[in-house]
Amino acid sequence: MAGLLKGLLKSAGPKLAIGVGLAGVGALASGWIDRPAARDAAPAPVAKPAPKPAAKITERRSDQPMALDPRALTVKRVLQIDGPFRHGDYVWNEDGAPATGPIIITVDLRAQTLSVFRAGYEIGAAVILYGATDKPSPLGAFPITQKDADHVSNLYDAPMPYMLRLTSDGVAIHGSDVKWGNATHGCIGVPVPFAQKLFGVTKLGDVVVITNGKRLDVSKAQVSA
Repeated sequence: MAGLLKGLLKSAGPKLAIGVGLAGVGALASGWIDRPAARDAAPAPVAKPAPKPAAKITERRSDQPMALDPRALTVKRVLQIDGPFRHGDYVWNEDGAPATGPIIITVDLRAQTLSVFRAGYEIGAAVILYGATDKPSPLGAFPITQKDADHVSNLYDAPMPYMLRLTSDGVAIHGSDVKWGNATHGCIGVPVPFAQKLFGVTKLGDVVVITNGKRLDVSKAQVSA
């Protein structure tokens, strides 16, 4: 029997070999026809998570300051200010400061100055106007809840350029004619060019801390050249 099969194979010669080979190729082809299709098929779309809604910024009255983590007030660098700092004066220098980072604004009513910090680096400072005795500026920490570069007060019909609203009862930081003897109705007035720069680096939710003589600890801060 074995001899018979051997003889048949020998007599068939290359025809059977070719047939077997083609059958093998066909089997391989049939095996690969579907694999690339399955392998190259576009993956099933993955549903993207819904974007988180923006945190709601709670408006506060002048008598409702927010709590603030003291670590947010760490100062790493202050600007060097040579000579007296008079009404109308300001400095702005972002050299050496991080390009991004949280903005904190501090206002000292007693010193009549405002400072802007980015990631702990002071990038701007100005002499301010503040509320007169009958309309004092509030003390505490307040988030910026509105920005309006061309705002006009609906209470006093007065321009408030580059306005940053702090309270629901009308207190804001805005550009003013900062001169000795002038005052505001509770707002913080800064020179208009400075207000424009401040407007450009702030966003809604950035915090403004207003004190009356209480200053940040700058004992470990560097001083800009």
